[in-house]
Amino acid sequence: MTTGKSGIIGVVVGDIENSFFSFAVRGISDVARAAGFNVILANSSEQIEVEKAAVRVLIGKRVDGLIVTPSESRDVSHLREIHRSGRPLALLDRALSDFDVDTVTVDDRDAAMRATKILTEAGHRNIAYVTAVDFAGREYRELKQIYTSSVRERIEGFLAACRASGVEKPERFVQLGATNSQETRTITENLLSKHDRPTAILASDSLIALEVFKVIRERGLRIPEDISLITFHDADWTSVTSPPITVIDQPAYTLGKTIAELLIRRLKGETHTPKRVVIDTSLIERGSVGPPPGIKGGQ
Repeated sequence: MTTGKSGIIGVVVGDIENSFFSFAVRGISDVARAAGFNVILANSSEQIEVEKAAVRVLIGKRVDGLIVTPSESRDVSHLREIHRSGRPLALLDRALSDFDVDTVTVDDRDAAMRATKILTEAGHRNIAYVTAVDFAGREYRELKQIYTSSVRERIEGFLAACRASGVEKPERFVQLGATNSQETRTITENLLSKHDRPTAILASDSLIALEVFKVIRERGLRIPEDISLITFHDADWTSVTSPPITVIDQPAYTLGKTIAELLIRRLKGETHTPKRVVIDTSLIERGSVGPPPGIKGGQ
């Protein structure tokens, strides 16, 4: 074991371009620096083989402990090996149900349900959920095909809220594969070209939402008169658009700060039972949600 020898914490996140992870890493770094640790950051691009390679590199650099955002839940052999070795490991943002290590997440299912409920209560029945998670064929069929825990919980919450409001076949508008700006644009253009196009879109992150926003504007559609939009994460741009965007505010900095504190306690020798911390989200209602066109004057 090398714990306590290098003064370095390794961090592997899904997509550092996503401001959610940027804020989380800032929280980790601030806590680590205050405790006398340096941080080495790696990006998995949400690909399991890239994640495994990043973990190998960090272990090769003799990091004292690791914080990882697992890209999927079906293949975690590399994480189990770290845990068995005795090197402290903590999970950020995504829990693994049968993996007993310190974990900090938000309640993604509840957050998605609350956001979707705002849309259904406004009268929407054609609601799209757009996510970056990729899958062969990119056709959503069932929850079991989703191996990223946070994505699975959000889709589950979205579908549950739709069904509770009497929305028929809500899964038809679950869109996978928004992995970059061009893919997101293609997905959005296809959605908006449908005869029964969605009247509302829930985006799984602010990068996706920004591209959705651009395509809506380019097509001459108005928010919220023609289409409503909600996104996960309160990115800076969401509050300065016209109209400002309703968001699910995920306390990313707090998540990073909390997981770093838990890991550092392990590095200092604490042996308490692993903790699973769930941090509250908040829904910030702005100006991007209205009734669908043709309802209550929503033309």
